[in-house]
Amino acid sequence: MPFFICPNCGNRTMGGDRTSGFSNRPEGCSNCGFGFLFELLDDYYPAPGAAFFTCDAGGRVLDLGKNAFELTGLKDEDVIGRPVRDVLGLEWIEEGAKVPDTDDGNGGTDPIETTLEWGVRSLGKRVAVNAEGDLPTEAVADLFPAYDDDGGLLLVLTPN
Repeated sequence: MPFFICPNCGNRTMGGDRTSGFSNRPEGCSNCGFGFLFELLDDYYPAPGAAFFTCDAGGRVLDLGKNAFELTGLKDEDVIGRPVRDVLGLEWIEEGAKVPDTDDGNGGTDPIETTLEWGVRSLGKRVAVNAEGDLPTEAVADLFPAYDDDGGLLLVLTPN
């Protein structure tokens, strides 16, 4: 059975299907009632202070989840509909060097683009976070694709 995680409260559940009943409507969270869950394919245990960001297929913020405000100081109304990369000021770090937002021709890629384009997880990626109006910090990013017709991703940032 696959594992699911709620981007709003971080609750993990195990279930047989990602939709409810006979409809195509996504399964919601039994803990907090949030509208949809992300399938993890294997169990994933986020750190207690991990912040959740839900994005659409274009990488734009749909919702801020658990601990997002605590990490960034940003509220839903400040960021919904804006590119997550810009809102959080993300700069990917690869072996001591910052990686540009897209493929640089030298093998450096943006995990957001990889997750959206290929529908694969990107785990344990180091990133510099400089959210609007907040102090810069480093974090570890885990990205999960949305396995539905709309696409999108779940970005989980764990501060160092």
